[in-house]
Amino acid sequence: MPRLDAVRQQALSVAIATGAYAISFGALAVAAGLDLWQTMALSLLVFTGGSQFAFVGVIAAGGSPAAAVTTSTLLGLRNGFYGASLAPVLRPMRGAHRLWASQVTIDESTAVALAQPADDLAARRAGFWWTGVGVFVLWNALTVVGALLGSRIGDPAQWGLDAAAAAAFLGLLWPRLASRAAQAVAAASAVLALALTPLLPAGLPILAAAVVAVAAGWRGRRAEEVPA
Repeated sequence: MPRLDAVRQQALSVAIATGAYAISFGALAVAAGLDLWQTMALSLLVFTGGSQFAFVGVIAAGGSPAAAVTTSTLLGLRNGFYGASLAPVLRPMRGAHRLWASQVTIDESTAVALAQPADDLAARRAGFWWTGVGVFVLWNALTVVGALLGSRIGDPAQWGLDAAAAAAFLGLLWPRLASRAAQAVAAASAVLALALTPLLPAGLPILAAAVVAVAAGWRGRRAEEVPA
């Protein structure tokens, strides 16, 4: 139980940090021309922060709805990679549980789940569900707050809300970079993403960086399976 309590505390801290970021999204969405109901629908149905901000950014820049959807979809594709990593943790599931799990498979729920020991499935499942549901509730509630406040709060970046979720995610990632191999993969992925950002549409640099990490993990697993 002490271990699960620690997981819940970790999940709650991540949910609060990420939920605070939703105030920024709600305000920016309204400023871009979306009404309250459209803004709420994006958070409720899309529920992927990066994709939502990409959608609003394209609309605010005068882009077409088709361009906004394409850009946000590219960013959302990374969740498919998360599903593959989480499959051993969440099996077996059927019906509503499976649909709900797919909805809350996001950066934060994946990070908290996989930050737990690999041999502790209970801790990994607790990390996934507590984080996913916590973020979902707070993200949607604070999206409404941001949308209602609108431009009254000024530039959301001035409040540090744009950095809260990134800081929480980095805090989860940092302990997993202890080995030189992990550091090398992280550095290569970051450099590739930064190099491709001016050249490719939004979303593709992130996917390219993810491919580097997946390839490195697959190669490492294959190496472990080769008999000495």
